[in-house]
Amino acid sequence: MKRVVITGVSLITALGIGLKESWEKIIAGETGVGLLESYDTTDLPVKIAAEVKNFVPTDFGIEKKEVKKLARYAQFAIAGAKLALEDANYIIDESNANDVGVIVSSGIGGMEVFEEQYGNMIEKSVRRISPFTIPGMIANMGSGNIAIYYGAKGPNKCIVTACAAGTHSIGDAYELIKYGKAKAMIAGGAEGSITKFAINAFSNMKAVSTRNDEPHRASRPFSIDRDGFVMGEGAGIMILEELETAKARGAKIYAEVIGYGLTSDAYHITAPAVDGAVRAMKMALDDANIKPEDVDYINAHGTSTSINDKNETEAIKEVFGEHAKTLLVSSTKGATGHGLGAAGGMEGVIIAKALEEGIIPPTINYDNPDPECDLNYVPNKAIKKDINIAISNSFGFGGHNAVIVMKKYKD
Repeated sequence: MKRVVITGVSLITALGIGLKESWEKIIAGETGVGLLESYDTTDLPVKIAAEVKNFVPTDFGIEKKEVKKLARYAQFAIAGAKLALEDANYIIDESNANDVGVIVSSGIGGMEVFEEQYGNMIEKSVRRISPFTIPGMIANMGSGNIAIYYGAKGPNKCIVTACAAGTHSIGDAYELIKYGKAKAMIAGGAEGSITKFAINAFSNMKAVSTRNDEPHRASRPFSIDRDGFVMGEGAGIMILEELETAKARGAKIYAEVIGYGLTSDAYHITAPAVDGAVRAMKMALDDANIKPEDVDYINAHGTSTSINDKNETEAIKEVFGEHAKTLLVSSTKGATGHGLGAAGGMEGVIIAKALEEGIIPPTINYDNPDPECDLNYVPNKAIKKDINIAISNSFGFGGHNAVIVMKKYKD
C-alpha cells in the first residue's frame, strides 16, 4: 500500500480568496460572517451569512461566456483546484493525466441555477428554461469541470453526503492512491448555496442562527447561547499524492494522510447520533494504526447547533476517555461559517496547515461555556504548539459520518 501526502492546498472562504488570507484571518480569530449582501433580507428571519466577497471567476481562467453556464459552487471548485495545483507546482500533461483523478463534492450543487430557471418557467414559459440548467445545477459538475479544465483523466466522482461530503472526498481520494488506483487526486469540497430559498428552508427547520444584530458573533460553537449555524460558502481543495512520486519531483509536503473512517447513524434524517460519530472516529484511528492518546488536535464538526455540539463532545469523550481532557479541540466555523459540502474540504486544509505550522486555530465567540460541552475548545485565541497527529470530523444530514486522520510528515 502507498503512503499518501498532501502537496498543495487552497481555501476560498468569506475571509478571503486564497490560502494565505483565509488562514491568517482564521488564526487571528477573525470571522467572515456579516450581513447578507447578495439579496434583500427585508422582512426575512435570517439576515446573516458568510459570503465570499470579490470573487471574479475570469481571474481563474474561466471565460466570460462560460461563467453563466457554471453554478457558483462549480466556479469555486475550478478556482480552488487551480490554486491548489499551483501551490503544489503540479502540472497535468499527457505523461500523467491518466493517473490524476478528481473528487470535489458539494452538498447541494447549483441551487441558484435551479431557483433562477424555475422562476423563468413560472414567470415566463418553459421555453425560457436555459438548456444549460441541468449541467449547471447538478452536484457532480464541480468535479467534472475540474477534469475538463485541467485535463485530469483518472478516477472522477462527486460524493453527496451533505456536510460530510468534503471529508468523504478527501478520504476516498486517499484510499484510491493508497491502493494504487491513482497517483494523485484533486480532492475537497465546494459550495455556493447562499440563496433566499436555501437559507430560508434551513431557517424553517430552526437550524440556522438568527442573531442578526450581532452577525460577527452569530456562529458560536460550544457556547451555551448558540442558536444555530451560519451558512457559509467557498471551497477547500487539496492535492493528494503518492509519497514516492511527490518526493521524486521535489514537492513540498504539508502533511501525511494516515486514516479514514466512515459510518452511518441509521437513526434520523437530521439529528445526529453519538454512536455513529464514535464508530467513525474509532475506525479512522484503527485505519491509522494509532491509539487515541496519540491524537493532539481535533478540528470538530462544531456547527454551533445545540444538538451537534453536545453530541460531538460526548462522542469525543467516549472515544478518547481521560485523554479527552488534554486534547485540543476547536471549531473553525465561527470564522468561515458552515460551508456544508465544502466544510470538510476547508477543514482538511486547516488541519494540514495546523500540522505544518504548529498553530491551533481558535474557536471564536466562545464566551459562555456550556456545562455539557466541557473540553478544551481553544477559546478565542490560537495556540502555538507543535503537534504530530490531527483529525477532522464531519457529520451530515442523513446520518453520514466521516473522519480523516493526518500526521506531521516525516520521511
